[in-house]
Amino acid sequence: MTASVVAVLALGTAAPTASASVAKPEPKAPKEFVALRDIDPTIIQEMRYTTRHNFIGKRIDGYRQPVCILTRPAAVALRKAQRQLLRKGYTLKVYDCYRPQRAVDHFVRWAKDLNDQAMKREFYPRVDKSRLFIDGYIAEKSGHSRGSTVDLTIVKLPARHTRPYRPGERLVPCYFPKDKRFPDNSVDMGTGFDCFDTLSHTLNPRIKGRQRANRLLLKNTLESLGYVNLPEEWWHFTYKPELFPNTYFDFPVSRRSLTHHH
Repeated sequence: MTASVVAVLALGTAAPTASASVAKPEPKAPKEFVALRDIDPTIIQEMRYTTRHNFIGKRIDGYRQPVCILTRPAAVALRKAQRQLLRKGYTLKVYDCYRPQRAVDHFVRWAKDLNDQAMKREFYPRVDKSRLFIDGYIAEKSGHSRGSTVDLTIVKLPARHTRPYRPGERLVPCYFPKDKRFPDNSVDMGTGFDCFDTLSHTLNPRIKGRQRANRLLLKNTLESLGYVNLPEEWWHFTYKPELFPNTYFDFPVSRRSLTHHH
């Protein structure tokens, strides 16, 4: 009898330390990080990884709130780009900004699970899932985790409403003609965002006319302000020089990450 009582008491004392270790405080963003909305509230934010409309089909680990977080110089350069585009009747729209390492880890776990191909028809119809690492579509580290990389597009003003994705809806390949693929108020870039396909290469010669002009408008505007495009992804730009060229952060995507301790 007493032995079991002692065991229960022992359990009772052990429990609080166990739960305390689980609830350790989340990392915070360094003071150099800002919410894009505080720098330029006119830029549209459609944070895809806080929704289920992405290549995994689930909300991604670490995305607590749909807020675009960037290092201040990267955000200020976007404000300058936005001013140029507004004068031409366009606005920027961001899909992803700072990305925590735990989100990248989520991508990697998913890429290794060859059975999970729920979103293949839209996002990687022509790529065998077993090749996502080899072909460079998924990597163990992402420049997004350093805070100066952004995925974005251009929207013609006035911006039309984009209907939300309905989980389970019929998927359409991301390189189909604009009126056939998932509706996005973006100008026609020739593919949707996160299209794992060579047609996403910024200067792919098969992308012509209006689609090519739209890609070049985005590229030329951003590159004149210090951003560098990733040639394989028309939507992916990194502001140089990076404030944190070698650091992969893991604070969650939420407003709370930006409340700095003074």
